[in-house]
Amino acid sequence: MSRTPAGTPETPQGTERFNEDRATSTVRGSDKPDLEAGVEVIRDTVRTLPTRPGVYRMQDSRGEVLYVGKARVLRNRVANYTQWERLPSRLQRMVSQTRSMTIVTTNSEAEALLLEAQLIKRYRPAYNVLLRDDKSFPFILLRAEHDYPRIMKHRGARKAKGNYYGPFASAGSVNTTINALQKLFLLRSCTDSFFARRDRPCLLYQIKRCSAPCVGRIDEAGYAELVREAKDFLGGKSNAVQRKIEAQMAEAAEALDFERAAMLRDRLRAATFIQGSQAINAEGLDSADIFAMAVNNGQVGIQAFFIRGGQNWGHRAFFPTHTEGLSDEQVLQSFLTQFYEEVPPARVILVDREIPEGELLSEAFRELAGHKVEISVPQRGSRRRLIEQATRNAVEALERRLAERGTQAKVMREMAEFLELPEIPQRIEVYDNSHIQGTKALGAMVVAGPEGYMKNQYRKFNIREAQSNDDYAMMREVMTRRFGRAMEEDPDRESGTWPDLVLIDGGKGQMSAVREALEELGVEDVTLIAIAKGPHHGRDGREVFHFPDGREKMLPVNSPVLFYLQRLRDEVHRYVIGAHRAKRSRAITASPLDEIPGIGPARKRALLLHFGTAGKVRAASLEDLQRAPGVSAAVARTIYDFYHPGG
Repeated sequence: MSRTPAGTPETPQGTERFNEDRATSTVRGSDKPDLEAGVEVIRDTVRTLPTRPGVYRMQDSRGEVLYVGKARVLRNRVANYTQWERLPSRLQRMVSQTRSMTIVTTNSEAEALLLEAQLIKRYRPAYNVLLRDDKSFPFILLRAEHDYPRIMKHRGARKAKGNYYGPFASAGSVNTTINALQKLFLLRSCTDSFFARRDRPCLLYQIKRCSAPCVGRIDEAGYAELVREAKDFLGGKSNAVQRKIEAQMAEAAEALDFERAAMLRDRLRAATFIQGSQAINAEGLDSADIFAMAVNNGQVGIQAFFIRGGQNWGHRAFFPTHTEGLSDEQVLQSFLTQFYEEVPPARVILVDREIPEGELLSEAFRELAGHKVEISVPQRGSRRRLIEQATRNAVEALERRLAERGTQAKVMREMAEFLELPEIPQRIEVYDNSHIQGTKALGAMVVAGPEGYMKNQYRKFNIREAQSNDDYAMMREVMTRRFGRAMEEDPDRESGTWPDLVLIDGGKGQMSAVREALEELGVEDVTLIAIAKGPHHGRDGREVFHFPDGREKMLPVNSPVLFYLQRLRDEVHRYVIGAHRAKRSRAITASPLDEIPGIGPARKRALLLHFGTAGKVRAASLEDLQRAPGVSAAVARTIYDFYHPGG
């Protein structure tokens, strides 16, 4: 999770800003909802609370977080929950489940707001509005650790040194922009290792998408000028960059240097393409994010547009959950705090309705971004037209989602009927394994539900006991480990991680292996289905579904249920094959030196540079090892004893 300037209680700096205490009052006994017990916990907590800003967490009997909230004055805010008769039914249910509280004090309400967003994303409480989105936003990065900076797509924490431009709404929009920027500024996109190995230009130079600094086709000063132009263009000075290229093209034409003029013409076309494909009527807006909300049948959709440097860098629709009982304004505010926990705030944030704590949000985002952040509701002019455009997109996106969910719900009902399930499964687990003649064997589990894939629940299993290429034994081991651990950690099945349906990629043999493994564990009420290729080995698109009692069923070739189950099977294929490929790659690059305790990457590199190969390290005498750079006498003795245990 990305870290904000406010810090977190888990970081070393966090102890200087926060003070976290678990309330000493914890109700023991029944786990059933009990309003009086919950109120008593809160009353005991209030007695020790300070009159300071902070964040509070409500937990149930298992320690699971029910709700995360922030307060300007902790004592006053938490005390409101003891007036249970004034609470809406939703909060009464929450209080009835509360068995303990955790308090974090902060220096300001703005810090509390930022910390609240961090904790909501971390714990995903049942009573908070949740921003459900498993994809981070992509950025364009101009790396700065090299004499010839590289342009690249970047996701995740922004730790590398350089200039970040974004967010972009999708990877596709980033790739399109980078391709055009390469034509415009001829910046390299290759890795540093590839750059260092070149002795002649690569294909990108031939197709005029790189200036080939790797082989000296451009000097450092000339490349630095291209980098400056790229920064200006991405920073909003695109018109100035275009005028400069136009002037250079005219000079080249006057000097009869038609080859250079043609190259500059192509660069100018690339600039025009970027502006033409990303232009938006955003007069007076340089850096802005635009949000509009749509509500239909209790479902909420929020459309976001991203404008940077006067260009539209894409848009994305979001569908927050747990919004019942909250006003639209409260949902939008909670959404924004979680959204900007990961994405740097723009200088201007346009919304389609007033936010309850708009000034507090502005203050928190200013601390987060390091610059002033304006939050406003446009009433007229071009900004209002942008809001109206975003609103139309929000309505259309929500209508599409509701239509898709209706179709998906129908498919799920038909699937439950075909597989003879008592109700629509809320958690489907799909299993497969991968190996090459029994080596590097790996099992995998993917998880899906009515809302789609639950990628944070995917799991990999390194096969340890099954021998050779015994697929049945491998599947038995995976099932034994998965459900053996579930029986130990959650025998009462209260965590929501027990499957309603288990799909196995395989036929009768795999079904028998799985059924036997679960019977040995005493698990008898999990529905098992095996998916195998049809009579023509899948060439006709059909599958055979094997039931535990030996029955077999098939679906019509054009059945939506068949397509859905095939997609689940294909997803576990994709996941397990990718994991197996990564495991093989790691094995290829592994070194015998990795097995020596206390030998890290730096010492391993020093030993290989000094001796040449791992075999020569193994054959080296103790005196030779001591002469290696960066190897102390103690480390040399450790290495020697590892290879010569008998002395």
